[in-house]
Amino acid sequence: MEQPNLSYVESMSGGDKAFEQKLIDIIKKEFPEEKQVYFDNIAAENFKEAAENVHKLKHKISILGLIKSYDVAVSYEHNLIDKSSIGKEDFESILQNMTDFLETI
Repeated sequence: MEQPNLSYVESMSGGDKAFEQKLIDIIKKEFPEEKQVYFDNIAAENFKEAAENVHKLKHKISILGLIKSYDVAVSYEHNLIDKSSIGKEDFESILQNMTDFLETI
């Protein structure tokens, strides 16, 4: 599985460490909340809302440099729109990978 990284954040910042930290802080605050809403919607079988949650989470996936994982999320989002949970395990593995990474930075 690919590993999250800060390459994209660093490329956006132009070396501005304060900007990088601000962006990281925002992600660390929003990600757990967005992830929990996703899990709540999945548990309630609210597929449309879960697809919207995945859509929001895709942006954080790309910001953390997870190119292949982004594609997995796109596919899973489309499946949820079709009321299918195909791709759920892979997507949730990505969320765990991101959680582990964010706890270390």
